[in-house]
Amino acid sequence: MQAINRIKIPSTIAAYFVAASFLFTSPPVRAETSLERGAYLMNSIVACGNCHTPQTPAGPAPGMELAGTYLIEEKGVFTAFAPNITPDPETGIGGWSEMDLKKAIRDGIRPDGSVIGPPMPIGLYKGISDQDLDAIVAYVRSVPPVKNQVQRSLYQIPLPPNYGPPAANVQAPSSDDTLAYGAYLAGPLGHCIECHPPFTDGHPDYANRLGAGGVEFIGPWGKSVSANITPHADGLKAKTDDYLASVITTGKRPDGSTLKPPMGFSYYRNLRQQDLAAIIGYLRSLPPLPSLR
Repeated sequence: MQAINRIKIPSTIAAYFVAASFLFTSPPVRAETSLERGAYLMNSIVACGNCHTPQTPAGPAPGMELAGTYLIEEKGVFTAFAPNITPDPETGIGGWSEMDLKKAIRDGIRPDGSVIGPPMPIGLYKGISDQDLDAIVAYVRSVPPVKNQVQRSLYQIPLPPNYGPPAANVQAPSSDDTLAYGAYLAGPLGHCIECHPPFTDGHPDYANRLGAGGVEFIGPWGKSVSANITPHADGLKAKTDDYLASVITTGKRPDGSTLKPPMGFSYYRNLRQQDLAAIIGYLRSLPPLPSLR
């Protein structure tokens, strides 16, 4: 039998290849913790601080994160004050348990059994996944407590006794499914679709006017009107993805004009590129609708 010639690699060269394998092997990616996920969501698409943190012309007021006092008025419907949701035991949610906070966010029920009214988008928040709800609650419970008493909201419409059965076992769509994940970001997490359809009887008209805009918001900034975000000529049809990404994250149009609250661009600027692209893709998938004149 013919002998097989074996090539002997010098020990110094062998050692080089062993060392090189460590240099060129990517380190394992560390999983994002629940608190880190919550921090990303709360400071980008979820943007609870857009309502619950006092805002200044320069952005969120320093030292007042989630301390409340933001006002939204819908004439003949409600005068709503965003409550203090810091862990302050007297004026915030410091006395609430983790489950109390989850029930308030996703089911719209406070620990005392009272119902949370609009503009808190409970109908959409029911779609927040269990994992993301855990992350949001972890972040809210981690912020510094701030003592700030906020008056209760006033409603001229009757509130429902509840928002239906408690949500449970909710899973987020895969981020690989761009359209479904974009709908999740713009719906349950970001509630973009809460502000951009006209209201009927105090409720967004999702069925007929989803994304068509025209909602008036009265606040410290004066009056603002939500834009048409459907792919109609009155909306996004002529806008490029780059244009939309810039306006969403900066609040500035190319002509130099600036969007008004409650558009949360001071938070949306922190959106990851993949998430921003998913949102834009979802908006382009909406049925094109004309603006109401």
